Amino acid sequence: MRRTTETPAPAPASDPTGGTGRRSGQREPLRTEFTFELPRGYVDETGAVHHTGVMRLATARDELVPLRDDRVRENSAYLSVVLIARVVTRIGTIDDIHPGIIEDLFASDLAFLQDFYRRINAEGHTRAAVSCPACKEEFAVNLAGGRLGES
Repeated sequence: MRRTTETPAPAPASDPTGGTGRRSGQREPLRTEFTFELPRGYVDETGAVHHTGVMRLATARDELVPLRDDRVRENSAYLSVVLIARVVTRIGTIDDIHPGIIEDLFASDLAFLQDFYRRINAEGHTRAAVSCPACKEEFAVNLAGGRLGES
């Protein structure tokens, strides 16, 4: 069984404890699962639309096993479908995630999950720096949740 712990958002640079109350040298708990909200949503066989979900951190096995899949050997573009299916643990009320579910996502939702995967596995966070096009103010948004346009 995998355990998840919440990691607080980064604190302002002026906070020497990083917003945790801990001084440098103390490690934060490892967060292994991340919630997300799909831009369009997965439409199941009954027509219900599922927007929220959970993705876990990938293991080395998650990245290696799909390479032995015949579908991936025939079409390397299928690698992302198999990989995303391995690490997404839930979409809406559906917790039996398999490549067929991922294949039925809208292209924008698949692209969102691919980027989300990269952010949590390569960069280790789901926050992105953005700037307001009108006022040029810079701020961070959490890509792991909220509706489009919300930060």
